[in-house]
Parts: sequence; C-alpha cells; structure tokens
Amino acid sequence: MAAFPWHARSRNYVSESEVCKLESVSLDFGDYHPLKPITVTESKTKKMNRKGSTSSTSSSSSSSLMDPLSSVLDGTDPLSLFAAAADPVTAAPPTDGTRRKRDKDESSAVGSDFEPWSSKRGEILARYTTTEKLSINLYMGSEKGKTTTTGSAVSEKVRTRLEELDDLEEGSQKELLNLTQQDYMNRIEELNQSLKDAWSSDQKVKALKIVIQCSKLLSETTVIQFYPSKFVLITDILDTFGKLVYERILSMCVDNRVSLPGNFSPESVNDTAKETCLNWFFKIASIRELIPRFYVEAAILKCNKFLSKTGISECLPRLTSMIRGIGDPLVAVYARAYLCRVGMEVAPQLKESLNKNFFDFLLTFKQIHGDTVQNQLVVQCVEIPLYLTLYSPAIDWILQCIAYHAPDVLLTEMMERCKKLGNNALLLNSVMSAFRAEFIAARSMDFIGMIKECDESGFPKHLLFRSLGLNLALADPPENDRHQILNEAWKVITKLKNPQDYINCAEVWVEYTCRHFTKREVNTVLADAIKHMTPDRAFEDAYPQLQSIIQKVITYIYDFALLFSVEKFLPFLDMFQKESVRVEVCKCIMESFIKHQQESTKDPVILNALLHICKTMHDSVNALTLEDEKRILASLINGFIKMACVAFCFITIPSLSSIFTRLNLYLHSGQVALANQCLSQADAFFKAAVSLVPEVPKMISIDGKMRPSDAFLLEFLCNFFSTLLVVPDHPEQGVLFLVRGLLNVIQDYTWEDNSDDKVRIYTNVLHLLSAMTQEAFIYHVDKVDSNDTLYGGDSKFLAEINKLSETVVSQILDHLKTLGKEETVKRQSQLAFYFFNTILAHGDLRNNRLNQLSVSLWNLAQKHGFADTKTMVKTLEYIKKRSKQPEMSHFTDLALRLPLQSRT
Repeated sequence: MAAFPWHARSRNYVSESEVCKLESVSLDFGDYHPLKPITVTESKTKKMNRKGSTSSTSSSSSSSLMDPLSSVLDGTDPLSLFAAAADPVTAAPPTDGTRRKRDKDESSAVGSDFEPWSSKRGEILARYTTTEKLSINLYMGSEKGKTTTTGSAVSEKVRTRLEELDDLEEGSQKELLNLTQQDYMNRIEELNQSLKDAWSSDQKVKALKIVIQCSKLLSETTVIQFYPSKFVLITDILDTFGKLVYERILSMCVDNRVSLPGNFSPESVNDTAKETCLNWFFKIASIRELIPRFYVEAAILKCNKFLSKTGISECLPRLTSMIRGIGDPLVAVYARAYLCRVGMEVAPQLKESLNKNFFDFLLTFKQIHGDTVQNQLVVQCVEIPLYLTLYSPAIDWILQCIAYHAPDVLLTEMMERCKKLGNNALLLNSVMSAFRAEFIAARSMDFIGMIKECDESGFPKHLLFRSLGLNLALADPPENDRHQILNEAWKVITKLKNPQDYINCAEVWVEYTCRHFTKREVNTVLADAIKHMTPDRAFEDAYPQLQSIIQKVITYIYDFALLFSVEKFLPFLDMFQKESVRVEVCKCIMESFIKHQQESTKDPVILNALLHICKTMHDSVNALTLEDEKRILASLINGFIKMACVAFCFITIPSLSSIFTRLNLYLHSGQVALANQCLSQADAFFKAAVSLVPEVPKMISIDGKMRPSDAFLLEFLCNFFSTLLVVPDHPEQGVLFLVRGLLNVIQDYTWEDNSDDKVRIYTNVLHLLSAMTQEAFIYHVDKVDSNDTLYGGDSKFLAEINKLSETVVSQILDHLKTLGKEETVKRQSQLAFYFFNTILAHGDLRNNRLNQLSVSLWNLAQKHGFADTKTMVKTLEYIKKRSKQPEMSHFTDLALRLPLQSRT
C-alpha cells in the first residue's frame, strides 16, 4: 500500500483543559458548615396551675454552643472524674473553665524566651551525684490528740494541732543512715507522696510537718557535692505544697461554681478564704528554725495575693533580708535562687527585689574563701574547683532572672562589680551565661581582657573562654575584632593538656571559626583537634564532641567541593572508629549533601569519598538492624545515587536477571538523569533500553507460572513513548534518532500471530508524533529544552515527523487488511474502531483524505456486527457535541457521514 499522509491537528492544551473542566456549581450552605459545632435548641414546657389555664410551651435557644452528649453528663464524664479522683493534687471543685485560663495567664507572665527551671532540673540531677552514703530524717507521725471526740470544742482542736507542731519540734522523727543516692531519692519521693496523701485525707498539719522536715534537710551539707541535686528534690516538694495551699484557698473563693478570675483583687476574696490564708502564714511564722521558716513561706508567697495588692512586693525584701542570717554561703545562695524562682513565677515585674537579692550575695561573696568553708572542704576532702562548680546552678539561675529583658546598662554594671571583686572567674562565667548573647558579643574584647586578669581561684580560664564562645556562636562580635578574638581564645585552648578539657572548648569555637573565616582557618582548627585527640586514642572518650564538630562544619561549609578541599576533613573522619558513631556521622554528611547539592557532580574526590560513606552505611546493616533504620539508610544511599551516580546504575543494571526490571530501571534512571540535566547519561540509558527490547522473550515467569510477555512489553513501550516526547535530540545524531531506533526494533520484533499489540503500539506512536508537531509540548522537564524549543517549529523537523507518521499509518492499514478473514474479523473490528478514535483525537479531520479514512474505519468497525453499539452511540454523541465548539464545524459533516448499523 502506498504511504498514507497523516495530518495532526493543532492543539491548544490550555483551552482544552479549561473546556474539559467540570462546571463549578455555587452552593449556598447558609449557616451550615460540617466542621462548625452544633447549636442545640432546648425546649422548655411551663405548666400553669391556675384554674382554666392550659400548658404553654416556650422555646429558647441556647446562647452558647453545646454538645448534646456533654449536657447529659453535666460537663463531666466518668473517665475525667476517675482521673481527677486518682490525683488528689489536681482535684479541685468544678469550675466554668476560668481556672484553666487563669493558669495559662499566670504561666505566661514571662515569655517563651525565658528558660524555665524545669528544663534545668534534669541536668542538675545528672551532673551533681555522689557515691557517699546519705542520711535522712523521716516523719513518724503522732498518736497525740487522736482520742478527741467529734464533739470537741474548737479550742480543743486548736490545742491538739499546736501539740502536733510541738511534737515535730521535739523530734518525732526517724533518722535513716547509710543510704545510697538512689535510696535517698526514693525516700524523698515517698515524702512527696506522703504530703499528697496527707493533704487529700485532710491532714493539713501533717502535710505542714512533712514540708518543714524536708526544708530542714537543706541546712545539711554533710555530703556537699550532692547539695545541688538535694536542692532540686526538696524544692519539688515545696512547690507541691505551695500549689496545694494556693488551690485550697482559691477553692474557698468559689461562688456558685464560678471561681475568681486570673487578675482578681483582694477585695473579691471572701473573709473565710482570707482568714484561712492568714492562718497558714501564722503557722509558718511560728516555725522556730530560720531555714524551714524561710523556705515554707517562700513556697506559699503567691498566697499573698488573697490578702493585699502589695503583699508580695512587701514580702520579697523581707525574705531577702532573712537570707542574711544563713551562715553557710552555699546554703544561702541556693535560698536566694529559690526566692528568685518563686519571685519570677508570681511577680516577675519586681526586678528591684531580685537585683537586691543578688547584690546581697556579692557583699557576702568573700565568705566562700573564708576559714569556715575551707575547714569544711578539708574535712570532706573536696577540692576548691569542685566546690565552686556547686555554686553555678544557683548563680546562673539568679542572673538569668535578673538579666531577663534587662537593658545592656545592667550588664555594664555587673561587669564593674565583677572587676571590684577581682574579676572572680565563677561570677564572670555566670554573667556570660545569663545575659543576652548580643550584649556579650558586642563587648567580647572587654570580656577577654577581664578573663586574662581574673582570679581563677580554682575556676579555670578555659571554661570562661568556652562560655564566651557559646555566646559568639549565637551573635556576631564587631567585625574588626573577630580575628583577634579567635587568636586570643585559641592561644589558651591549644595549650590545654587534658583532652577532655580541650575538646569541650574546641567544639564551641569551631562554630565561631566556620561562621567568620575561610577554609584555611577551619583546616587549622581541625588539624589541631587531630593533634590533641589522637594520642592514646583520646578520641574514643569524646565522640559526642567530635560529632558536634562535624555537624557544625558541614552546616557552614555545605559546598562539598570546598568541603573536601579542606585537607584535614577526611583525616578528622578517621577518628570515628566506633561503628555506630561512624554510621551516624555518615548519615549526617549524606543528609547535608542531598539537601544542599543542587547539581550532579563529576568530581572524583567527592564521588569516591561519598561512595565510601554510602558503603559504610550499607555495611552496617545486619540482622538486628531495625526496619526504620534500614529505610533511613536506604533513602540516603538512593538519594546519593540519584544525584551523582547515574553511571553506577548504568553499570549495575545489566547484572539483574529480570528483563523487565532492567527495562524499567533503564527508563527510570534515564528519567532521573534527565531531571538532573544529565542529557548524555539519559541518552545512554534510553539507548540501552532500546537495544534490550529485542531480547524480551515470548514467555516470562510470573509467580512461578509462565505467561505471555506481550502485555508487559506494550505497557513499557507506552511509558517509554511518553518520556521520549521531552527528550531533546542529540546534536550529532539524526532527527528523532531514539524514536526511529525504537520503531526499527518494534518492526523487527517477532510478534505472536494472533496478537495485535504491534499495531496498538504503532497507534500509540501516532499519539507521540502528533504531540511532537505542536508549537508547545503538553509537558516539559524543568531546565531541559525539549524539541519544541530546540527546533521552534522548523519545517524540516515537521516534515520528518510527517514522513514517520505516514509510514506508521501504512503499517496499521496493512495489518487491518490482513484481518479480513472470517476468523479474524472481530479483531479487525476492534482495531478499526481503536484507530478511528486515534484519528478523532489527534488527526486534522479537515483534511479530506483523513476524513474519508475515518469514515471507512467507522464502517469497517460495524461491518461484521462485532461493534459495541452503546460505545458507537456515545462516540457519535461526542462528535456532535464537539461540532458545536469553535473551529469544529467540520465535525457536523462528519457526524452525518457516520451511520449506526444494528447487529442484525
């Protein structure tokens, strides 16, 4: 048969997409919305009792949004009630939700930028430990007063309670000796639970006794290195007690199930609540010993709100003055820390009292070096450097409270006071830890000068440089000072002999170096770290710090060409010899590469190093590796392969046994290469796929059964054609060289005699060729110019497409002609209709020959009665509908020439 001309119609994909969209219908929901809460309308019936009256029904709509299930339970449910009963501390009279709002308001008195005490608690408990034996006094209870009858007078009840308090003072306690640290912590927890139990059983005096007993423990420093942790444990109990008392008094202010607002005034507190509140303060005032009296009153400081507006502001200075009576400087500084803690919670605006608290501490600071303290340290065999670190949590917290939202003028004042005290290292360190990093960074050279002149007194200077470095990691110093700052700091750091001291400082200053300097300085720092940490395999005890250094380096140097040009980077990685740590570091590096590497790289140094990193991750997988970990590692390795190792795929794909796995991997790898603008690699993958098609066997094994491969090959080729639309021609190859090569392979492939897949493939090729004739293709790959851009609608390019199209049409028609035998007319009917739909979708039916061909195919599809009448009817309706669209009037004539024939 002679070549049949093919004329593809011009497409405007944007307008076609608009036409094919579903019509938008505006819906008026009114007030209804599926996510809006339900409004329940409650109907109430009023009975009229007067004679002759009838019952009248009035309907009222609830003004608030109600949940019908909640209304049945009266605002509660069994699980909530059970949970409330299980925890007596949180149990309180039901309110209308005001308390939750009040708690939120009070907790937000300081902003989220203020680090709460709770975040420091765990660190203190982990840092300040001991192996020495501890002792504790446990409250044993009292039998006095238990024979009092229920009808006793109030005076008898008061006398009984006073006797109980006296009983505590007289020593109704049991001392437990030789406790380990864990035993001690368990006993403290038992006391905390006993406090809650006593309170829930309305034994308020017993609860007070427990708190007094616990507060007394804070006066003991027999195991001094454990004191900061003891302070944390005991003040937890004090906090619980303070909350219980406050909630108790607050519950007495509830009127008609409505509690006081968060900003209530003392005038709105009833007399009963005020009397109870005063009673608590009077009880506490009768405590004989200073330390428990101070701590217990500080714990309920918030209760002053019930008595007067100025109660808290009047109590804070008095409590501050009380601390002056505490002789032990360590005990005193933690008392000041607790006062700052409750002060920030209840009255953060009263900064003057907090400042006075700290300045009082400065006046007594010299006590630390007095004979009393020195003698105590000798007895306990504690060195002065260790003793000074015990002060850090308390001083840091006090200064944090003072420095919160404070102006930088206050920092200047603090620096002056430190100078007057001989630039004490402990104070200087706390000042740098407390104030905003911007304030510290701006005065970096001033601080360096103070550090040089400071009196270390057991607090080494390298720790001061570490604190300064932490600030400079958050804020930038003046540009002119940056190099001098690094030189001054590194002079001290590099002289450190202890590897642990060295790496703790170096870890901090690496970030400063990476932020402000070039790879030369970074390389010098890494080389110095290797020098210090390699002898005696010191790196084995410093993996967390070494990991932190790597993380900081790749955070600031994420150009891997620059990173691997840092000479000491790879030798630094060699120090990670523990497999689990090495794998974590490899994961960190690969995550950075995948995140920041935008283009593929051919640098052999980078590829070789990253391939080694991937191998390390791969080899770490064993039978015990968790599935989540396997997925993470696989994702990182695959990410690397997709970005930089298409050649690796090209080499390994042929080793696979399944031919369709190989075909699909060639196609997918080519698509990935195309997406990463690796055009030559993409061409190589696509050529490999074309050359592999002839090797597809007629039968393949699927789930142990042999099945024909035609359907799988058809699916693959359709996907392949869709990709070839956007693949640009190679400048040294002919026009559409990949399409031509694939068509030659399809032509030479041996197809089954009873299969029409070859013609269906040719029909799909017509879809591809028609799409290639368009002025702008229907889709593109980002940053890749396809043939519509390269050729720009060139007439020679279009002529080549038309020649290919004519050849393909001729092949289809020849095959249809061979199906005219009686046993194949059903296949002929199906293929004819399939080809008709292709012409209808992609052909220009204004061309007379193509129009006539479509009519012939329509008739051929119905000729032997195998056509699906319903499908034919719907197709004809579609043609008539299309004829009403702009520039589609020729479809009207076509519809008139397409008769519908019955099966008979």
